[in-house]
Amino acid sequence: MLRSNLPIFGFLLFSFFFFFTIVASSSTNRTQRAFHHRDRDVYSLLRFKSKADLWNKINTSSHFCQWWGVTCYGNRVVRLVIEDLFLGGQLASDSVNKLDQLRVLSLKNTSLTGPLPDLSGLVNLKSLYLDHNSFSGSFPLSVLDLHRLRILDFSFNNLTGSIPSGLVLSDRLIYLRLDSNRFNGTIPALNQSSLHSFNVSVNNLTGAVPVTSVLLRFGISSFLKNPNLCGEIVHKECNPRPKFFSPDTAAPPPAMVLGQIAQIRGVGLSRPNHGKHSRITMILGFISGAFLLFISVACLIGAVKRRRDNNEKEKGKESTAVVASDAAETAEVAAAIQMEQESEMEEKVKKLQAAKSGSLVFCAGEAHVYTMDQLMTASAELLGRGTVGTTYKALLDSRLIVTVKRLDAIRLAGVGRDKFERHMESVGALGHPNLVPLRAYFQAKEERLLIYDYLPNGSLSSLVHGTKSSRATPLHWTSCLKIAEDVAQGLSYIHQAWQLVHGNLKSSNVLLGPDFEACIADYCLAALATNPPLTSNDNQEDADALAYKPPEARHKSLSYQSVKADVYSFGILLLELLTGKQPSKLPVLPLDEMMEWVRKVREEGEKKNGNWREDRDKFGMLTEVAVACSLISPEQRPTMWQVLKMLQEIKEVAVMEECELVLDSNNSESS
Repeated sequence: MLRSNLPIFGFLLFSFFFFFTIVASSSTNRTQRAFHHRDRDVYSLLRFKSKADLWNKINTSSHFCQWWGVTCYGNRVVRLVIEDLFLGGQLASDSVNKLDQLRVLSLKNTSLTGPLPDLSGLVNLKSLYLDHNSFSGSFPLSVLDLHRLRILDFSFNNLTGSIPSGLVLSDRLIYLRLDSNRFNGTIPALNQSSLHSFNVSVNNLTGAVPVTSVLLRFGISSFLKNPNLCGEIVHKECNPRPKFFSPDTAAPPPAMVLGQIAQIRGVGLSRPNHGKHSRITMILGFISGAFLLFISVACLIGAVKRRRDNNEKEKGKESTAVVASDAAETAEVAAAIQMEQESEMEEKVKKLQAAKSGSLVFCAGEAHVYTMDQLMTASAELLGRGTVGTTYKALLDSRLIVTVKRLDAIRLAGVGRDKFERHMESVGALGHPNLVPLRAYFQAKEERLLIYDYLPNGSLSSLVHGTKSSRATPLHWTSCLKIAEDVAQGLSYIHQAWQLVHGNLKSSNVLLGPDFEACIADYCLAALATNPPLTSNDNQEDADALAYKPPEARHKSLSYQSVKADVYSFGILLLELLTGKQPSKLPVLPLDEMMEWVRKVREEGEKKNGNWREDRDKFGMLTEVAVACSLISPEQRPTMWQVLKMLQEIKEVAVMEECELVLDSNNSESS
């Protein structure tokens, strides 16, 4: 009997080993795939850091899922949220695009530059925040392939080209912000009912705004500062189209028309019986065609209905987890939008009440951490007097230190209450790591105050020229480059993103932050000054202030405002950085002579510095940028965006040279 059952036992044993082999192989494959995906996520993050994090702000000493801003689920990256951190690099094409399990990508306000890469690999992405950076190039069409995308924010960048019409097919979009760029062309006819937040203000868009039920819901506030837009929504009449029948193109006589038709068809006007037969045939053909068209339309409607029913059934078969996740996220976004709308309304009411009562008006999004009474009773210390007002350091009861600027009533005598409020709302909306934040403002009768953050490390002028208690030392070229790039970042943001002008750039208006980053102060205030400043008692101060002004502005009675004037002031500031000389002591020389003069000044100031000869080329490149900015002709000066690119290229060259030196030293040691 045992012998007769041997084939059965053998078959069962074979089946068991076969099943075990399949399970083990499947488990091994799953493990290998898991390790492969994890390694790919690690490589993507490291690639992202190497290209984006030029200043090594992101700590990578721990496990990659414990990096700042990284959230994992099952050892796969699902969220990458790095915000308000000065990275300064670029978003590499083969970095974040490999994170195929990513749900949220937020790199807002990280000073990233360059074009936006291909993002089609982020197949599970739902939220994409890349706003408040310096991205350039066109709108990445790969975003249109992200079918789960709900939130898209490209605002406050330097993107150009047209807004793709394919956005109308993104039927899951809830939040779309493209404002404060340089987009041109027309606006797509967006009409997806899911869209609850939309803005394309401050661009170069043209043509009529499409009148859809969704775009009508947003109103004119979503289309501001596009001077060439027209239509019902923006309350601007479009140019009337030329009439098809104009006097010059009047219809010819009927006889002429009949003659032309006859010539085209190659027949005469006789044989009326044949024409009657043709008309009967034409009528019968028309009736037959209409009947066939009716049947085709009915079949098409039935097919669409069946397909819609099938899609609804397939959607009902989706996993409960995904449905729950989408429902939760939809509820979260809806709640966030509602809270945002309620907070905006509440902020407007508070501003109106504050203006009426003469109390502090906090800028958008700022916490009300102190009152006007606390400011009035705070201990104050005079910091300095500028062209538009006097600056104080105030220590509040809560031990909070703020900077209070009391504006000169004489210089702002011609500025009305409403104009001042509108301007300060625009200035208060500026947010950049290289701008000293404006937190609140106050106006009542002739008194106007601005409240900024207090930066404890002094001004750039003190760093370059020294103070009564400390002597200045020549700055290393890396410090000059870092400060120049910081200032260029802030100015470029003011010019490009907000189309405003600083108007009074100088070393005393550049403050040093906690990490000695350069932050621009007193920005966009010169536009309010309607009267010329009073003459200072310090002739040296007057001479330096005049040296920052471009030639085209020195003979004007009032402040001259233009972006190219800011560029000129930046060029003088950069020469001041490189040489340590006061602006009034800087000569006006051609490029070759200026480079030679800077070389001599540096050699005199750094006789003990043995690295001067090695750094001479770097100082030469920075001098070229300064001379280009301070050219006499405004048209020949570069824009601040171009200046920023020049400085970043100099930094890239320096980094490559340092890497080559390290490799050479390692090779020599190994040999």
